[in-house]
Amino acid sequence: MSTLEQLLAADRTLAVVRADHIPDAAQLAGALAAGGIRTLELTFTTPDVETHIRRVVETAAEHQVMVGVGTVLTARQAHSAIEAGAQFLVTPGIRAEVAQVAQAAGVPFSLGAMTPTEVAQARDLGSDIVKIFPAKQVGPGYLKDLQGPYPGIKLLPSGGINEKNAADFLAAGALAVCCGTSVVPPKLVAEGDWHEITNLAQIFTQSLVPHN
Repeated sequence: MSTLEQLLAADRTLAVVRADHIPDAAQLAGALAAGGIRTLELTFTTPDVETHIRRVVETAAEHQVMVGVGTVLTARQAHSAIEAGAQFLVTPGIRAEVAQVAQAAGVPFSLGAMTPTEVAQARDLGSDIVKIFPAKQVGPGYLKDLQGPYPGIKLLPSGGINEKNAADFLAAGALAVCCGTSVVPPKLVAEGDWHEITNLAQIFTQSLVPHN
């Protein structure tokens, strides 16, 4: 079991940041960790994402976070992310060349999939954790259905997940869930409102615990 899988199994969530501007990625990581989210995914949709990755890696021990890069579409991007220190890679769909680069470097990765065929392809390419995207469009029940032909599969639903539906995806068998704008709104990230991001992270992580 990879460190990524262990951390996701423990925290049950991963924060996906899509922002045009990140004033200090290390402080962002610290704010999320303070709210209970220790796995952070920056994306190639953010300008100069490699610089932000390096900044988080430099201070990772201080905040006990694991940082990776998402929206990885090409082998070139995969190499660039790994060289910057990314500890895992995530794709929005099946990207064989990204899987090959990650495997060669010994870096864990999660390929995006939607259909049962794509889930099989992701597993064949070595994706131990399969990202289901966009998860909101199919709902929690879809994850339960996938576990029929793929027993024991580790699923990471992403897209449209918030504090109101996250627990349902976990109850349906997800290893963990991705949180995005409900926890890291681009405006708050750009403003460096770390206190509010910690608050949103706490609200989200508390929602993951089932209440009887």
